[in-house]
Amino acid sequence: MLDELLATSGVVEHCALRSPAVGFLAIHGGLEAITFEIARAAAMRCGASLYAVVQPDDLQWHVPSHRYVVSQAPKLQAFCEHVDIAISLHGYGGVRGSDHRWTTALLGGARRDVASDLAAVLQEALGEHYHFVSELHSIPTAYRGVHPSNPVNCTRGGGVQIELPPRIRGSSPMWEGADRNEAGFVPHTEQLVAALAAFGCAAIAGAKCR
Repeated sequence: MLDELLATSGVVEHCALRSPAVGFLAIHGGLEAITFEIARAAAMRCGASLYAVVQPDDLQWHVPSHRYVVSQAPKLQAFCEHVDIAISLHGYGGVRGSDHRWTTALLGGARRDVASDLAAVLQEALGEHYHFVSELHSIPTAYRGVHPSNPVNCTRGGGVQIELPPRIRGSSPMWEGADRNEAGFVPHTEQLVAALAAFGCAAIAGAKCR
């Protein structure tokens, strides 16, 4: 289905191969609001690589992550072969039934050590407003992102899948009429981007020192 999605009118594929140490993914751009913009901004700020698929507003085609067959997309395959650790950004409607539904972000993906480290960075930056859950047993199965065919797990070192609720992406009704910066981000989204970029910078600097 990925090849059919990419061939659909209005769908745009983005690929920028920068640092091989870390790369950002946004495979449901447009469909999951602001995920592409967050991934693009974080990648640009730290010099990380980027791969994204962005749908037009009138298309709502959700291809599950584990059905993103890497071999069907040469640019995605190039990204996965180029990058060590991937950080994939997704949007979701929060954990239903939770008292913290709108303020809980989930960090799945196969690289549990990186997920734990990144959760700590994000918690320090945004802990006043959000909970970042990285314990796999505490993440609903549908959001764990550990399927081996999920692109975030197809890079050389695997990666982390982050499920972001609407509020932190700036797409919640609470932000109606709020001031946004030149990138179009509300304050919480800007803090998120800054923290992701800082994590990326540290990963790239660490790779250069090895």
